[in-house]
Amino acid sequence: MNVTVEILYLVSSLLFVLGIRGLTHPETARRGVLLAELGMLFAVAGTVVHPEIKSYIWIVIAGVIGSGIGVAMAALIPMTKMPERIALSHAFGGLAAALVGVCHYYLHSGEHLSHFTMGALGFEVLFGGLTFTGSLMAFGKLQGFISSRNITYPGQNAMNIGLFASAVAILVYITMNPAAGLFFYLMLLVAFGLGVLIVLPIGGADMPVVITLLNSYAGLAASATGFALENNVLIIAGALDGASGFILSIVMSKAMNRSFTNVLFGAFGKVDESATKVQSSGAPVREASVGDAAMILSGATSVIVVPGYGMAVAQAQHAVRELAEHLERSGTSVKYAIHPVAGRMPGHMNVLLAEANIPYEQLKELDEINDEFSETDVCLVVGANDVVNPAAKENPSSPIYGMPVMNADLARTCIVLKRSMNPGFAGIENDLFTKENTVLVFGDAKDTLTKLAEALAA
Repeated sequence: MNVTVEILYLVSSLLFVLGIRGLTHPETARRGVLLAELGMLFAVAGTVVHPEIKSYIWIVIAGVIGSGIGVAMAALIPMTKMPERIALSHAFGGLAAALVGVCHYYLHSGEHLSHFTMGALGFEVLFGGLTFTGSLMAFGKLQGFISSRNITYPGQNAMNIGLFASAVAILVYITMNPAAGLFFYLMLLVAFGLGVLIVLPIGGADMPVVITLLNSYAGLAASATGFALENNVLIIAGALDGASGFILSIVMSKAMNRSFTNVLFGAFGKVDESATKVQSSGAPVREASVGDAAMILSGATSVIVVPGYGMAVAQAQHAVRELAEHLERSGTSVKYAIHPVAGRMPGHMNVLLAEANIPYEQLKELDEINDEFSETDVCLVVGANDVVNPAAKENPSSPIYGMPVMNADLARTCIVLKRSMNPGFAGIENDLFTKENTVLVFGDAKDTLTKLAEALAA
């Protein structure tokens, strides 16, 4: 039976690796997800047939409840709320790891545990607890339950450093003295407090990066659980999750021009709030009607669409495809420029456009398409803001200066579909809107795109 379990775990691990490999490209992403799902099925099967299981009653009950919650979350939560959903998933994943560690320690009463096993248990409880409360804080900031601004107070850095150092010291102590149960549970409480205090000073605009970092912590906790329980699939899957989440956090920080140390250490290196206040230049914007925009598009031979969070909110991806089809029938070349952090999570725009059956080969990443804007007749910005702000290239005093952005301002004409003049996620004015080659069409993106398609058809 142990051989069967290990074979199932080995197959599961291979499928996880292949699943992540498939997620590296839009054309293979769905296959990657299916492989990963199949891997999880094998992992569950390996656990179910484990010889140490004496009863399946609680497993069945938990499976039914968990499946019901998962189906409800998948069916009811819209794409615009994916960061919040992911934050919740990480929270309960971290809590699960912490509880497994607590239960394992309780069953052994801290006795007869090797130093290595005790160290693994302590590590999973520390990072599992931190991930739980930290992810709940991230969820609260994204959902608006908690203020999304940087919440700071005197002595905050010293307190966070002190708590983290205390947690590490307790971890070392209980590793050397497994029977010190009081300190073990004290470390769990410190971990819960750390999760709150570390995320508290980080602004809402950085929450997507925080979520990916907490994902990494959850993976590390799961891997530590595997070492404590001698479970190979947990070790491998946790390591994959931890490494990929950490790399993704670094990539997102670079794409958003955020200091990774700010996200990693809380209040350290945070952007000066005074610099992020919206300062209106008073420069006029050129407002255009749907008819004006349709006339511009009808004369274009090349169009680059830059989608953003506004497209996701309006659920306008199908309207984008309909408009593109009208343009392509007239011989216009249509491409889509996808910024790494357009929307709220990496791949957000790719998923929405793929849902609308837009060909993968038309989706171009920033580095691949940025040089083409200067040769493009029309850039159509659909609900994007910060990722097309030329201040990132031109204004050294801007808080987003140095952030890689789309060269939408270099197109011969830039049409921006926007609901209002409210600033983007970074909370700053967008210099693109006042450029001489830019016109703004105000209104719901889906409604505006539908009218543009009708005008072109006519």
